[in-house]
Amino acid sequence: MARLTVNLLGAPRIELDDAPITLDTRKAVALLAYLLMTAERHTRDTLATLLWPEYDQSRGRAALRRTLSTLKTAVDGYGLDIERDALAIDEQADIWVDALEFRTLLSRCGQHGHRADEVCPACQAPLGQAVALYQDDFMSGFTLRDSPDFDEWQYLQSEGLRRELASALRSLIRCLQVEGQYEQAIEQAHRWLSLDPLHEPAHRELMTLLAASGQRSTALRQYRECVRILDEELGVPPLEETTALYERILAGELSDEPAAMMTVAAAPEPKADAADQPATGLTSLPMVGRAAEWRQLQQWHQAVNGGGRLAIIEGEAGIGKTRLAEAFLAELERGGALLAAARCYEGETLLAYGPVAEALRGILVRLDDRAWLAEVAPHWLSEAARLLPELHRWQPQLPAPPPLDSPGAQSRFFEGISQLLGALSRYKPGSALFLDDLHWADEATLTLLIYLTRRLHDRPLFILVTWRGEQLPTDHRLRQLLADAQRAGTGRLLKLRRLNQDQVTELVRGRLEAPDVQKLAQNLYRETEGLPFFIAEYLAVLASGQTDMASMPINVRDLLRSRLAAVDETGWQLLNTAAVIGRSFDFDTLRLASGRAEEETVSGLESLIELGLVEERRSDDLAGPDDTGAIRYDFGHAKLRRLVYEQTSLARRRLLHRRVAEALVSHGEGGSGAAQVAHHYRSAGSDEQAAHYFSLAGDEARALYANAEALAHYANALALGHPDTMSLHEASGDLNTLLGHYNAALTSYEAAAALVEPDQDGQLGRIEHKLGNVYQRQGDWELAASHYRQALSRLDAAEARARIMADWSLAVHLGGDSQQASTLAQEAMVLAETAGDIKAAAQAHNILGILSSHAEQLDQATYHLEQSLALAHRLADPGIRVAALNNLASAAQMQGEMDKARAYLEEALTLCRAQGDRHREAALLNNLADLDHATGRPDAAMIHLKQAVSIYAEIGGDPSEWRPEIWKLTEW
Repeated sequence: MARLTVNLLGAPRIELDDAPITLDTRKAVALLAYLLMTAERHTRDTLATLLWPEYDQSRGRAALRRTLSTLKTAVDGYGLDIERDALAIDEQADIWVDALEFRTLLSRCGQHGHRADEVCPACQAPLGQAVALYQDDFMSGFTLRDSPDFDEWQYLQSEGLRRELASALRSLIRCLQVEGQYEQAIEQAHRWLSLDPLHEPAHRELMTLLAASGQRSTALRQYRECVRILDEELGVPPLEETTALYERILAGELSDEPAAMMTVAAAPEPKADAADQPATGLTSLPMVGRAAEWRQLQQWHQAVNGGGRLAIIEGEAGIGKTRLAEAFLAELERGGALLAAARCYEGETLLAYGPVAEALRGILVRLDDRAWLAEVAPHWLSEAARLLPELHRWQPQLPAPPPLDSPGAQSRFFEGISQLLGALSRYKPGSALFLDDLHWADEATLTLLIYLTRRLHDRPLFILVTWRGEQLPTDHRLRQLLADAQRAGTGRLLKLRRLNQDQVTELVRGRLEAPDVQKLAQNLYRETEGLPFFIAEYLAVLASGQTDMASMPINVRDLLRSRLAAVDETGWQLLNTAAVIGRSFDFDTLRLASGRAEEETVSGLESLIELGLVEERRSDDLAGPDDTGAIRYDFGHAKLRRLVYEQTSLARRRLLHRRVAEALVSHGEGGSGAAQVAHHYRSAGSDEQAAHYFSLAGDEARALYANAEALAHYANALALGHPDTMSLHEASGDLNTLLGHYNAALTSYEAAAALVEPDQDGQLGRIEHKLGNVYQRQGDWELAASHYRQALSRLDAAEARARIMADWSLAVHLGGDSQQASTLAQEAMVLAETAGDIKAAAQAHNILGILSSHAEQLDQATYHLEQSLALAHRLADPGIRVAALNNLASAAQMQGEMDKARAYLEEALTLCRAQGDRHREAALLNNLADLDHATGRPDAAMIHLKQAVSIYAEIGGDPSEWRPEIWKLTEW
C-alpha cells in the first residue's frame, strides 16, 4: 500500500513511498499543505479565493484546476478526495505529516489523567519525540506573496506550533529534572531560550539547571548574558526575581532543587460547573478599602433631590475606579434607578459624541414604556434625534430640526440632549449617567458634559465619571470642569488610593488557604505595591496552587502572557482581529474581519470567555430599538488588548485593519461611524479610501458642532490626498476662524482660493469675503478692506454684496473713519432691503447701532441694535444675536443702566460659548470684567479678567507676533 510523507516543519518536503516528489508550482505545495492541516472539505470557490484573490471566480477556478492537475499528477492521485465542487484529503489514505504527528504526540500527555500544566514520568517519551520532530518553523522560507490570506493562515500555524513547542520544552525539562538528567535538560533549556532570547523564565530555568548540576560559574555567566541581551534589545535590567536567583547562586545558597520544582501530577478531579469556578479579575475581589468612598457616593447621590450632582472617581490605571463605580451603580439599579453608561476608549478621541450616543441608546432601548418621551417638547426631541435617529421611529411626527446654518445651533442640540436626560431622571428618580475612562473622551463629548454640568442646579441628574489623574495635565478641560462644579457646589472628587498591607492581608485571607497567610500577604503586597488589578491577577495565579512568589512573574505583562499561553489557533486569530478593532467589538465585525466561519467564531469566543480573556456583555446600550438579543465583547483589560496588538505582526495588522474597515462599511457604519472606518483604512495603508471616509467624518462631526474633531478629520483627508482639496481647505478655514486659529485660517483660505477654477468667480468672492473677516478679527483693517473690495468685484447678488458692505463698514469704523463707515452702512442697508435679506439687514442695523453709539446718539443706537436683535431671533442666528447683545450692553452702560447691561452680556456670553467663537467669548468676558469693576465688584472682575486673558493667550496665531487689536476687541 502506498504511503505519502509530508514534512512541513521546515522547508516543505514531499515523498511518495520514500521517493522525493517535486511540485512545479508553489501553489500546489500550498494547496496540499492547507488540505492536510485543516483536515476539512473545502469548496473549489473557497480554495480559489484563498490562493488567487486577485482573480474573478471563473479565472480562479481555472487556475485551481490547473494546479490540482499538477498536484494530482505528482502524487499519482494518492490521498486526494476530489469532487466536482469540493476537495479534501482521503481519510483512508496512509499519509504522515510531521506537524500533525507533533501535535498528536503532545496530545498523549493529556491522556495521563493529570492537568495540562502538570507532567508525569509517562510524559517524557512523547514530549521527547515531539520536540525531536520540530526541526524548524512551519513551512520555513515558504511564502505566497500574491495570497495574503494564505500567508496569514501560514503565520498563524507557525506561531501556534512555536507556542506549543515552547510549552513542550518546558514540560520536557521538568521531566528530565525529576530523573536527574541534567545534561539533557540543559540542552532543551538552551533550545527553549533560543525561541525567545528575551524570555527571562527560560534564562532562570537554565541558570537553575546549571547551578543544580554543579556548573555554578556557567550559571553566573548565563545571568550576565541575560543582562547583556536585555540591555541591548530593550534597554532594561532583568526582573528582580532573576537578579534574586543570581544572588542565591552567587552566595552558594541554591541546593539541588529541580525535583522540588516539578509539578506533581495528582489524580484527576471532576470538573466543576462554570458557575462554581472562581471569578478572576478585579470584579472577583470583595470591596476592601473603599468604605469611605462608598459612603461619599451614597451621600452625594442622595443630594440629587436638591439639584443635580457630579461625582468624579480619580485614580491610576488598575486602581479599581470602574469596579467601585459599577458596584455602586448596580445598587442604584436594584433600587429602581435607570443607568445610562458608556466607556471611552483610547484611540477614539475623534469619534464625536461616541460615548454619549452609546449611553443614551442603551437606556432608550431598555425602556419598553416610552410614554416618558411625551414630557420632552417635540422640538427638543428633534434636536436629540440628530444623535439618536431612532427617536424618529418612536415619534414619527417629530418636526424637522432647524437647518445647520451656523455652529450656533450647537446650543439647541445640547439642550435637546439635556432635556432628554432631564425627562429620564424625572421618570426614574435617582437615575445616573456614567462615563468610564473620561480621560479618553473626544472633545465634543467633553463640551457637552461641560454644558450639562453647568445646568445641574435645576435638573435632578446624577453624573458619575472616572478618569486617570496621570492622563490629565493641570490645564486640561476636565480640571476646569471639576473646579467649576466644586465652586458651584455640584461637584465632588473621590481620589482612590492603593490598598495598604492590612487590606491586602484581608483579601488574601478571603481568597486563599495557605499555611502562612500573613507572609504570603506580605510578599503579595511587596510585589503589587497595593495596586488592586495586580493583586487580582496574582491571586488568580496563587489560587491555582502556586504559592512561591519568587518564581512568579513580577509584572502584569508576564501574567497576561501566561494567560495567553493556552489560546489555540482560532482563539489567536480572533484575539488579533479584536485587538485591531481597538474597542469593544461585536460578533459580526469580528467574524467578517477574522475570516472565520460563524460556528468557528462562536466556539472561539466561548473558549476565550472561559479563559477569562474576553468578557461577554449585553449590548442593549448599543442595539437599535428593534434589536433585543445583541451582544458585545471586550477584552478583560486594556493592557491585555494592547499586549495582543503589539504581538501582532505589522503585515497582519495592515491586513486586519483593511478587513475591519470593510466589515464596518458592510454594516452600514460608513456614515455615522466614518471616523472608525477612516482610521482602519489608514492603518491598512489604503489612503484613497481613508481620505474619503475622513472627509465624511469631518462633515459628520461638523454637523454635530464638534469643530475640533471636524478640523482634525479634514486635515487627515487632505494629508491622504482627497481630491476635493478646495472645499476641504475652505471648511478648515471656517473652523479655524471659530477656534481663533487665525494664521491657520488664512493659510486654509488662501489654499482654497488658489484652487478655485478660473470661471468660478462666486466661489472666489466668497473666500475673499472670509479672508477679509479674518484680517478684521486680527485688527488689520486695510487688508480686510482690500479683500472686501476683491469680494465685491466678483459677486453680483445683492444679499452677498450687502453682507460684505456691512462687514467693510465695521472695518472702516474700527480703522477710525466714521464718515466712510456710515456711508458703507447705509449702502448695506439699501442693498439688504432691496434683496429682502434678513441676515444682511441685521448686520446693517448692527453697524448703524455701533456708529450711533459712538456719535452719542443713544436712542438711535438702541433702536438699530434692537432691530438687529429682533432680526437675529427670526434667523435663530446666535452670531448676530451675540453681536447685538454685546453692543446693546455698551449702550445701556453708557446710559447708566448697569443691570440691563449685565443681563445683555451674560446672555451674549452663554450664546457665544455655545457657538464656539473663542475670540468673541474672550471679548465678552473682558467687557464683563470692565462692568464688574465699574459697579464695585473687584473679585468678580478679576475672575472674568483671568478667564479672558487665558483665552486671548490661546488665539491669534504665533505668540511672538504681538497683535494688540485682538486683545482690544470690544465691539463687532
